Amino acid sequence: MPELVAARRFAGKRLVVATHNQGKLAEIADLIRPFGVDALSAGALGLAEPEETGNSFEANARLKAEAAMLASGLPALADDSGLVVPALGGEPGIYSARWAGPARDFALAMETVEARLACIQDRRASFVAVLALAWPDRHCELFRGEVHGHLVWPPRGALGFGYDPMFQPTGHALTFGEMPPAAKHRMSHRARAFAALVAACFGDRAVLRGAGLD
Repeated sequence: MPELVAARRFAGKRLVVATHNQGKLAEIADLIRPFGVDALSAGALGLAEPEETGNSFEANARLKAEAAMLASGLPALADDSGLVVPALGGEPGIYSARWAGPARDFALAMETVEARLACIQDRRASFVAVLALAWPDRHCELFRGEVHGHLVWPPRGALGFGYDPMFQPTGHALTFGEMPPAAKHRMSHRARAFAALVAACFGDRAVLRGAGLD
């Protein structure tokens, strides 16, 4: 039986958020703020975006976190997330951003999803997020979160980003694109992954209630 190893506590004051996506950066920065950690974006530091060559959310999150950590010399947090649609064989999945094309046109990406779902009644979908926290000594922790729901058309709401306007979480009348950020943060896939990260790595710095993740 393998030995269980406790997660490493994060004791620093600065953390590189390995993303150039402003929506994702704002969401992660909001989640980090209650713990007294300054979030430095990879974009502001001039760090290049590595090619995402992994075959899973976990592999890509780790790849991005380690690249930012090596380039900056600081602990780095990366997220790999996407929309998983069972009727499309799990697509777009890890290729969710690529469906938006070089211009990051998520209106086009949502139209592509809707076109491929034509005549398909099963509109179940999930958002998946994996957070990777990498330290300069190459230690890395991984945390996964999921939220389930279904896809609506046409998209609703101008809040959020990515596929949010077409995703309606189970048990709620609003899409992620219609929800105020605080409401989304309490239940999103990223918030759930972050709750696991907080419990493991920030548990001695603040309670989950302070981050709105209770």
